[in-house]
This record gives sequence, structure tokens and C-alpha cells, in this order.
Amino acid sequence: MRTISIINQKGGCGKTTTSINLAACLARLGHKTLLVDMDPQGHCGVGLAVPEEQIERCIYDTLIDESDGKVAKMAEIIWQISSDFDLAPSNIRLAAFEQVFAGRTGREDRLAKALQSVSNHYEWCILDCPPSVGLLTFNALKASDEVVVPVETGFFSLHGLTKMMETLEVLRDRCNKEILIRVLPTLYDTRTKLAREVLSELRNKFRDYLMESTVNFNTKLKEAASFGQPITEYDPGSRGYKDFVNLARELMGHRPTDIEPAFSETQTLSRPAELVQRAKQLAQLTNFQFGRGTVLMQAEPIAEVSEADPDNGAIAVETEIAPMKTTAQKIEEFYGVKQVGDEVVFAAKFEQAKKVLIAGDFNNWSPMSTPMITPRPGIWRMSLPLPPGRYRYRFVVDGQWMTDPNNQYVEANQFGELNNVIEVD
Repeated sequence: MRTISIINQKGGCGKTTTSINLAACLARLGHKTLLVDMDPQGHCGVGLAVPEEQIERCIYDTLIDESDGKVAKMAEIIWQISSDFDLAPSNIRLAAFEQVFAGRTGREDRLAKALQSVSNHYEWCILDCPPSVGLLTFNALKASDEVVVPVETGFFSLHGLTKMMETLEVLRDRCNKEILIRVLPTLYDTRTKLAREVLSELRNKFRDYLMESTVNFNTKLKEAASFGQPITEYDPGSRGYKDFVNLARELMGHRPTDIEPAFSETQTLSRPAELVQRAKQLAQLTNFQFGRGTVLMQAEPIAEVSEADPDNGAIAVETEIAPMKTTAQKIEEFYGVKQVGDEVVFAAKFEQAKKVLIAGDFNNWSPMSTPMITPRPGIWRMSLPLPPGRYRYRFVVDGQWMTDPNNQYVEANQFGELNNVIEVD
């Protein structure tokens, strides 16, 4: 089990947000992950909609001795949040840990011993630490293989990072083990000059520690926390989700994927104008049109977007249908999505792509579970047995979320993104 502590003695830098969403993304990528809340405030439970009044036993009960109360095993306190994602919650009782264990031998190894019992059940363990450097944080450090220090790209965070790093270096030496320390820029707003300057300063002063990934300022992350959901469930099409998937991939040893925004981050559009712009981008890529039945039709590129309804996000798109081709030609040239018998066939043409995945309602928006195959260079296909119903989906092309350019049936979701739609009879 690979254990990572999220540590910074400064509050408001995104420790809990990073812990929750990093753990959720690791789980979404198919890795069994345990999130341990070492903060007496218990915000991990709050951010994942775990009712505080129902937390009868918490991480504190796994750290104490029998003389202090009834000891719990780690497996007895764990809450299952989703597939491959578990939480060991905390509450205010954890605040007594430092006082109870003051002066005791081995007090800094309590967490490491507690985690040993589940080390074979998980691939990753994420430790969310309190905004202080005390006995709880030292326990987390002793149990960790790596440390990630989230740093808000603001002046005060930059000012305190040097002291934080010095403190961590001292604690690492006391641990008598090799612990990798990394710095993660968070709450980065590229629109502000200060954020860009702070990030540049981080690269100059902490080049050896700085991660390639950056967590951008994204309101969807705050909204997700308020709804008690990780970003993987709340909005898997958001920039925040992509940032944390990149972070997870970097920790797994992959190079983060550069993600281009849909349009300039400095550009402010009304919702109707934004939908129209995105639909026009989709129209430029569309080459084929098909019906919802069993007949395939070739279509000319979409002429224009005629209207966007600001009330419900519906988009009206005009197309011109060309003469029918033979069945063999239509099957060979078909791109888009089509029901064939009991299966739904997805086909797309991405000539430069190295990897294409599908995410949608049918796989809980988990693209890693449905990679497309390429029968010939640039052509990507996938057949899925789907029961009757209405499904939304998107492609993930080399790490970048994209709308299917060959399916004109789109709808705007509540977050302003465009999803493709397929109805299975």
C-alpha cells in the first residue's frame, strides 16, 4: 500500500479538497483507495456526506490503548463511499489524542501500526492532515511514503512555504526513513497576475519539489463539497475533475496531459452564447448524420446553429441530408453511435489519437473501464450491450474530454457542458 500525506500547517489551501478528490480519482482509475481523516474537524466525512451523528467509531478508536477505552480495528470504522473508495472518518474526539498520548513511548507510530492491518487490502492510502504540525501530523508522516504539500497560489502561502518545507525536512530526518516531499499548486487562477507570478516563483525556488500538475480554481470543486460528493460524481466533465485525474496520473508515474480550455479563460460569455459557441465548434467537426432507427444516412456538415434556448439549454441544429449510399458503403464509412441488434456501436475518427475512451451513464462516467479499439489507424470503435433507455456520453481522447463530433444529438447539462445522447430501443 502506497501512503501519501496531504500536509500544510496553513488553512484554506485545499488540503481536504485535494485529499477527497485525489482519493476519488485514484478509485475511479481502478485503484482500491483508503482515505484517512486525521483532522479532528472531520471535514472529509462532511465533504462525502457521511452523517456525523452516525459516526460511532472513528480513527481515534484505532489509535488508543485498551486502557484508554474500547479499541477498534481499522476495518471496523471504515465507510464505503463508492466502488474502490473507502473512508476512515474522524470527529472531535481525535483532538484529545495529543493530550492522551503525551509522554508515551511509541506515540508517533500509532497510525502506522493501525494501517498495517489493512495494508494488503488497498493500493493507495491518502491521509488528510490537520492544519498544524503536531503529534497527529507526525503520526501521518511516520506512516507515509510520500508527502504532498498543497500551496494556494497567493502571497501568504508563498511566504510560509519555506518554513513549512524546513519543518518537514526536520520531521523527515526524525522519521529515519526516506519520504518524498512534493509541492502541489492549488486554487490557481490564470486570469490573475498575482497567481501567475506566485506560480513562477514556486518554479524558481522549489523546482526540485514542484509537481507538474496544477489544481486550477474551479467552482465545481466547491459545489461538489457542498453536495457531499467528490468531483468524480458531481461533474466528471469539469476542469476540476481533469486536474485531479492528472494529479492521480502523475503520482502513478504518468506524465500529466495538457488540457486546453474550451475557450479563453479570460473570456466571459452568457450561458446562451456559450452554448451557441460550443455547438458551432461541434458543427465544424460533424460529417455524418443518422436517425434514431435502423437506417444510416450520410449528411453534409452542419450549416449553422440556429438557436440556443437560455431556459433549458436546448440547441437547434440545421443539417442537409445527402443521397443514400449502399449498405456496404454506409457500414464502412459510419461514424457516430448506432444500435445494432442488442448492442450499441460507437465509432469515431481521430487520426492523431493514441488512446480513446468512452464515459457515460452506462459506466458511471468511468472512461478507464471502456477503452475503444482501433481496427485500423485513426479509426476507433467499441460495441456495448446496453439495455433500453436513454444514455448520455462523451469521448476522452488522449486525456481530453470531447463531444462526439458525429452525433448531433446533444444536450447541455446543468454545468454548461455538452453531452451526446443515444436512445436505445
